[in-house]
Amino acid sequence: MNPAAASAPLAQGAPLLQAQGERKLTLDEILDLLIQDGQISKEDAKEVRARRHEYKPSLHPLQIIADRRLKTRQPPHSVLHLEALTEWLAGRLGLDYLRIDPLKINFSTVTEVMPAAYAGRLQVLPVEVTPQEVVIASAEPYIRAWEDELQPVLRKRIRRVFSNPVDIERYQIEFYNLARSVKKAAQTDVQRGSAIYNFEQLIELSQTNRQFDANEQHIVSIVDWLWQYAFAQRASDIHVEPRREFGVVRFRIDGVLHQVYQLPMSVINAMTSRIKILGRMDVVEKRRPQDGRVKTRTPEGNEVELRLSTLPTAFGEKLVMRIFDPDVLVRSFSEMGFTDEDLSRWRHMTTQPNGIILVTGPTGSGKTTTLYSTLKQLATPEVNVCTIEDPIEMVEPAFNQMQVQAAIELGFADGVRALMRQDPDIIMIGEIRDRETAEMAIQAALTGHLVLSTLHTNDAPTAITRLQDLGVPSYLINSTLLGVMAQRLVRTLCPHCKQASEPSEEEVRSWATMVAPFKVQPPRRLFHPVGCLECRKTGYIGRMGIYETLLMSPGMNRLIQTNADLAPIRQQAMRDNMKPLRLSGALKIAQGLTSLEEVVRVAPPAQED
Repeated sequence: MNPAAASAPLAQGAPLLQAQGERKLTLDEILDLLIQDGQISKEDAKEVRARRHEYKPSLHPLQIIADRRLKTRQPPHSVLHLEALTEWLAGRLGLDYLRIDPLKINFSTVTEVMPAAYAGRLQVLPVEVTPQEVVIASAEPYIRAWEDELQPVLRKRIRRVFSNPVDIERYQIEFYNLARSVKKAAQTDVQRGSAIYNFEQLIELSQTNRQFDANEQHIVSIVDWLWQYAFAQRASDIHVEPRREFGVVRFRIDGVLHQVYQLPMSVINAMTSRIKILGRMDVVEKRRPQDGRVKTRTPEGNEVELRLSTLPTAFGEKLVMRIFDPDVLVRSFSEMGFTDEDLSRWRHMTTQPNGIILVTGPTGSGKTTTLYSTLKQLATPEVNVCTIEDPIEMVEPAFNQMQVQAAIELGFADGVRALMRQDPDIIMIGEIRDRETAEMAIQAALTGHLVLSTLHTNDAPTAITRLQDLGVPSYLINSTLLGVMAQRLVRTLCPHCKQASEPSEEEVRSWATMVAPFKVQPPRRLFHPVGCLECRKTGYIGRMGIYETLLMSPGMNRLIQTNADLAPIRQQAMRDNMKPLRLSGALKIAQGLTSLEEVVRVAPPAQED
């Protein structure tokens, strides 16, 4: 709910609503109200009235006005899109406004309130059921007779909210179809046959606005619907988790997990089997972890790859689907959060003819995106780019990609050994995990190849001591390592609702601790997350990277030759103009891109040596 949207309706709003009889909203009355409120001019209203014959009579008047894309008369002269018009009219009539968020609606519960045919005839949609009340969305404020019909049946208080007519119509079809599919799937044992699927098979999603009859189609529709909503909500991962009595579906959005649905265990098991079939995985085998992949399309028609991973748990197989958008391969470095200095130091490393470049950070810190985006730019027709990965994250035609196969003892070290006989120019190793892989990477760099790889360390200087711990001699590190980049992903503030204020005393102390020992003064204004409809009340939309880049230098080489501890290596990196992760984050805070709390949460504290 957004009670603030209707917190200050005009004085005549509520009496106006109560005085009306049973009828539909008209285009003329909405245009008159817009003129009264100074939203549009009389000329704009006249133009809309003159074009009304171009639209179907059944179309809601708000949709007709929104289609004309009129701009408000008051600054900032924003376009009156459908959602803005809906929110304005709700406030004007003294009604609660609701932007329908499908991830916050228990479709199985709300569809039990009334039959689909009844909801479709009245153009209403139940959106919430509590022990005391039922919340029902409508776009026709003057049609209220159905409330008297439902009250004795439901035996609960009915609270009406005003919502976008397009959303009401869309979710009527989808919620009722999905609830019907879940109900039938829970009652039916779906029999599946085996099939052989190509590694690059493209799975075409079904249309959600269809009725389903075949037993298997119930599960197909649920899986399709789950994927489509994950894409629409910008999820990076989908978790399908079994529990004792029910299953849970969670989406990771901007790095944070959100529980979105609970489904019967029979449906969860059938969904997992369906997805395993699409990913060329062994459906019968449930005792050991498996990996697979599926290629599909978003509702807009864009191709997306999903990497699948199953894990046996106490209550059944847990399935995680990581979503990879091929568009990340063509993202610019500025979109990824690189500053000019970051980009200059990174290009200094990646334009060298040979040597090793390491990217470090925990799982989910964006290392894969950085490496793929870099390789995509380096993979010209004159260059042979080869990769060895576990598993292949995204299939890219410009690369020659090989996957680790533990079953046939093809590991990273064996893969690099094979790749070196393939006349490569650039080699990407998914991860350096052991001494043998590190030695093969060193060997590839010594023989004239540019090698990119990842390590799991907290910061860039630790990567050097990590290589020493793996047994790589110091002289080989000196002769092959070009540099190390550590990175993290921080959520970016929602541009629609972020607010600035002078930093408090506590924030000034937190800032001083974060940027120590650099003693950078805090900005005069700090931006904070607020939460609005655009960011789903989180205050953040999207993520960007913060980076620290260590370049090898003569001073660093001298330190490594003496097997120095981490402290002097870090001090030397600072003298070589390396900005720690939190200092990089401080620059993003000063630009109003993220918040102080977010950088403190994500980036490791500065080490005082």
